[in-house]
Amino acid sequence: MGNIKGVRSRLVTGGLAAVTAGLVVGAFALSGTATGATEGDAADGTGKHRRPTIVLEHGAFADGSSWNRVTAELKADGYPVIAAANPLRGPASDAALRTVLGHVDGPKILVGHSYGGNVISQAATDDPQVKALVYVAGFLPAPGESALELTGKYPGSTLPGALDPVTYQQADGSTAIDLYIQQDKFRQQFAADVPAGEAALMAAAQRPIAQAALEEKATTAAWKTKPSWDIVTTRDLNIPAAVQCFMAERAHARTVEVAASHSVAVSHPHLVADVIERAARATVR
Repeated sequence: MGNIKGVRSRLVTGGLAAVTAGLVVGAFALSGTATGATEGDAADGTGKHRRPTIVLEHGAFADGSSWNRVTAELKADGYPVIAAANPLRGPASDAALRTVLGHVDGPKILVGHSYGGNVISQAATDDPQVKALVYVAGFLPAPGESALELTGKYPGSTLPGALDPVTYQQADGSTAIDLYIQQDKFRQQFAADVPAGEAALMAAAQRPIAQAALEEKATTAAWKTKPSWDIVTTRDLNIPAAVQCFMAERAHARTVEVAASHSVAVSHPHLVADVIERAARATVR
């Protein structure tokens, strides 16, 4: 486990794809209030909110700021928004996002980018206030599947060769591995359609994901019972488009394809915001 070359080899043979951009408690960036109420969310004459709260969950190698442009568009259209921080430790523990959701009154739309899709699929289970799920170049695992397994279902991911694994000792004395993307490979791998200067800032600020998080198997799948939308990125070098299409079709998700990199929320914020708002209009009355 401590040998970086060996780690890369195992990731290549396993067909690893990253999962960028999850829903959890922890430090989370809030746009609005802790209850999701803003001036655009004021109650109408019946006491109901005019807009559902949009909860955005980032994935690996990213943070809440990856949603900034999407957040700005949603807020301009009157939607309260929470961009939750994702610890990137594993779908089960990261699904503590439920703690965040518990502070939001009224209906919610959950949006997950990359590995964030794993998290919202678990966190939304049995929550009647989650009205729709939106996956943005994201994972839609079925129970028993992991991100690592799904990534290798079809060829196309070049992520393993771009990784920078870091081995560290945990409090109990065991070792674990965090995964970064090498900064000089970050733009090509993760954000090829983002301006070079901005991609460099994203590379410097990236948050690592635990290798174990990509190997952890899902236990629930909210997309089986909730309406789903999916943005498929056809120039994605992390999660191959064929894998994304397979998951979207299986979930009967309403799908939009775009010629974009994995960082589609940064490069195509208007499209992403539009799909989210479509989901909100279709499911919240």
